[in-house]
Amino acid sequence: MLLNWTVMILYNYFSAMFVGPGYVPLGWTPEKSQDCMYLQYCKVCQSYKAPRSHHCRKCNRCVMKMDHHCPWINNCCGYQNHASFTLFLLLAPLGCIHASFIFIMTMYTQLYNRISFGWSSVKIDMSAAKRDPRPIIPFGLSAFAASLFALGLALGTTIAVGMLFIIQMKVILTNKTSIESWIEEKAKDRIQYYQTGETFIFPYDMGSKWKNFRQVFTWSGIPEGDGLDWPVRDGCHQYSLTIEQLKQKADKRVRSVRYRAIEDYSGVCCPVTKGVKTFFTTPCTEEPRIALSKGDLILATRGLKHWMYGEKILISAADGGIRERGWFPRKCVEKYQYDSEADQPVDGEKKSK
Repeated sequence: MLLNWTVMILYNYFSAMFVGPGYVPLGWTPEKSQDCMYLQYCKVCQSYKAPRSHHCRKCNRCVMKMDHHCPWINNCCGYQNHASFTLFLLLAPLGCIHASFIFIMTMYTQLYNRISFGWSSVKIDMSAAKRDPRPIIPFGLSAFAASLFALGLALGTTIAVGMLFIIQMKVILTNKTSIESWIEEKAKDRIQYYQTGETFIFPYDMGSKWKNFRQVFTWSGIPEGDGLDWPVRDGCHQYSLTIEQLKQKADKRVRSVRYRAIEDYSGVCCPVTKGVKTFFTTPCTEEPRIALSKGDLILATRGLKHWMYGEKILISAADGGIRERGWFPRKCVEKYQYDSEADQPVDGEKKSK
């Protein structure tokens, strides 16, 4: 059984790693040219982002139905490998539970044979068992320590990976990804903030958990569809989600605040020279940090108490059109008060009155 667990776990692990999530073809455009107005354009891939796809900074490609980038498989979890990745998250805890049972029963039986009870104390003799027959494999102090350490690893893996499996199954049964769940939450926040009265309906929920499950898991192991076109529920169309993304992108621009750097920042994860609070409250995320030079302009879109996230405003065309986005310490910047008539929009940015 342990060998079977190992084979199945490693098979799904390496499948998720080497099969990959599937990428949007470079230069992809929708069949109907008028549909381009509903999609975002990726400057890196030189193509439009297909519905449910997102650009991954680590893979440097637009990933079909991207859920997240997983450092443990050194790849994205997406359209083609979502099932293999989820099965790995299921099988790993099951194998660890089986191993934990073996460790517990082994230590229990071996210790029971070595315990002697006295009037005032309980003694454990790890040199040899008190009863015959002796075990085929010697179980001494080193074996006990190794078994206890392995038990801790097995239980820790069961809890950690098991929680990830539960999270993945929640999004799969609603036919979403982790990113799409976040987009849905932002849609509700946008509607509530502006009091528009509209209702956002997630277009890819088939209304049945079994139908949603079948979108990821199939008997052949090959997911349904081509990763570019997706079945949608009644009342929605193929670009319902992408239209909402465009609205959120425009809303982020409106609600962003312009800042100017007053201190240099090298872009390190935990800066020592920016204060103790800044050092210990660094964001626990894989998102990058951006280096700042005194005088740089930044468009901040969100922030924490001691950190902010934003995009550096490009001043000249010599920067090559590369967007620099990431976290930076709040104490390194100040709000930039500018004259709306004197200053011109930078990098295509629209000025709000």
